[in-house]
Amino acid sequence: MCQRHVRGPLVGALLATLVLVGAVVAASASARSGAPAASVKVGLITKDATNPFFVKMRAGATSAAKKLGASLVYAAGKSSSDNAAQIAAIENMTTAGVKGILITVADGKAENAAIAKARKAGVMVIALDTPTVPKSATNALFATNNFNAGVLIGKYARAATQGKTVTIAMLDEHAGSSVGALRHGGFLNGFGIKDGDAQIACVANGEGQTAPSQTAMENCLQKSPNINVVYTINEPSAAGAFTALKNAGKTADDVTVVSVDGGCQGVRNVQAGIIDATSQQYPLLMASKGVAAVVAYAKTGKKVSGYTDTGVNLITDKPMAEVPSKNVAYGLANCWG
Repeated sequence: MCQRHVRGPLVGALLATLVLVGAVVAASASARSGAPAASVKVGLITKDATNPFFVKMRAGATSAAKKLGASLVYAAGKSSSDNAAQIAAIENMTTAGVKGILITVADGKAENAAIAKARKAGVMVIALDTPTVPKSATNALFATNNFNAGVLIGKYARAATQGKTVTIAMLDEHAGSSVGALRHGGFLNGFGIKDGDAQIACVANGEGQTAPSQTAMENCLQKSPNINVVYTINEPSAAGAFTALKNAGKTADDVTVVSVDGGCQGVRNVQAGIIDATSQQYPLLMASKGVAAVVAYAKTGKKVSGYTDTGVNLITDKPMAEVPSKNVAYGLANCWG
């Protein structure tokens, strides 16, 4: 009996010592290599989960997080205007202990209050693709210059229709979209006109999606059957617009369709003549740079700031001498989705 009572405490003490030694060894290893990167949580919030642009952005963030040993926490709205879901995601991620949030805001202003609370809690917030209004609502912006993307397709449409009577339809995203406003304004600037110009027959919201854009284009054609230039916020919108044009008896030769994104399906649509030219942007680069910035912040405490331009190229197989462009082969080699 005595032996059992003595050995029990000895064994317990020995186990406690081993646990302590193990903890010291682990702590020592952690000190040598820095805090384990796996402890760094990076949040990514996109407008929706189905647009190929956001699918690629998520893939880029996931790949970068894995490479850097961080963990990615992902959320998305049900549509490009789902502000409530984005606000909830910001709050949930902050509570979950993310070090940084990467977000493509659904609205230029609606998410600002939630972003401010997250930043006050020590979370670094980086806008991807879509700026907040004001831009200072986030720590930084990693994005295409969406105004310049619009300028490129505006200049292209102007050159492609030189000498023709022009009737324009503009399919925007939705009211409050900052990226939509930039692309819209850039197109007008490149074309050399302003909002309200007599050449603009119709302005409608296609939500950046194919089916709503088809409906929006059908409504525009009812107002003005002679539309021969179509600006679209993105390539899914362009695909919907083209279906409406085709159903109305128009061919690719009858209408100049321009867009922004540079996704693989969009570039294939350029190749097929459905879209005449598109401004290609690079969401994978936005996401990977964003993840790297959050991990660096976790390790050093240094926050990024300002605007990082992730580049844009006009993609077309019908080049205009007045507008710099790359061909479809380049677009396919650098597309996403």
